[in-house]
Amino acid sequence: MDIEQDALIPGELIYYAHSLSSRFKELLLPPTSDVHYDNPLHSAPHLRRHIKFIKDTPNAFTFLNGDLIEAVTKQSKGDIHRQTKTSQEQAEDILDILFPIKHKILGITMGNHEKRVYDEVGDDWCRYLAKGLGVPYRAAGMLLKISFGSGNDGHPEKPYVYWIYFTHGYGGARTKSAKAVKVERTATWIHADAYVMSHDHVVNAAPDIYLLPDNRTHREVCKSKETGFIIGKMAAHRKVLVKSNAFLKWGGYSEMGGFPPVDLETPLIKLSGKGKRRVTVEV
Repeated sequence: MDIEQDALIPGELIYYAHSLSSRFKELLLPPTSDVHYDNPLHSAPHLRRHIKFIKDTPNAFTFLNGDLIEAVTKQSKGDIHRQTKTSQEQAEDILDILFPIKHKILGITMGNHEKRVYDEVGDDWCRYLAKGLGVPYRAAGMLLKISFGSGNDGHPEKPYVYWIYFTHGYGGARTKSAKAVKVERTATWIHADAYVMSHDHVVNAAPDIYLLPDNRTHREVCKSKETGFIIGKMAAHRKVLVKSNAFLKWGGYSEMGGFPPVDLETPLIKLSGKGKRRVTVEV
């Protein structure tokens, strides 16, 4: 059944579904966020290596989680005098940079750097990128349903299905624990297998467990006799909480503001497509 666009409340959370190859035995998801293109300290070599990995690895995909361009304005933080391009030119360039992996981008959200341009002049460069790349866009955050592989639960035709929620993030926390708690808080609101938050430029990954009721029921037996009650068990659901990196070397605003150096290496989310369903993160 199709969902009519008019039936959706503007801004309400929906999910976007992607059915990927049934041949994949594992899916790799390195997030792409906080590129800060045209910032003087933007690390182009790290971004090129990141994109090359996604392009050259058949089972690697990504999503864009905001702050792709620097977009300093007269009213915002940052050094407007050291930008070499307008926000439009930055968006055009980053579109060209990402275009070779457009078929591997699963969605895009808005970062605070793009939002300040939208707030001041109404230009939504993330929507522009989404249209140019042909990928779904939701500014506040996005929930993905990803299906791939085969043989789930021992059924040859059944794919593995994972849920991924990502949002750019917010606030100006200083300590790693304060930055990490923001994604932990988000994970209490939405059911998913992995939650990714960016913005803070500090890589962090933590597994978590919560209990879900198993729909399968059976009759309770006590001392070899049925009690007459129907009972069921609980199943442990494993989720991972991820804070992603930035492609930005240390110095400038970060150094003057007392923020730590950035981890330039991207965390790698791994989704299993064989045996037991499992999500892990390599940092």
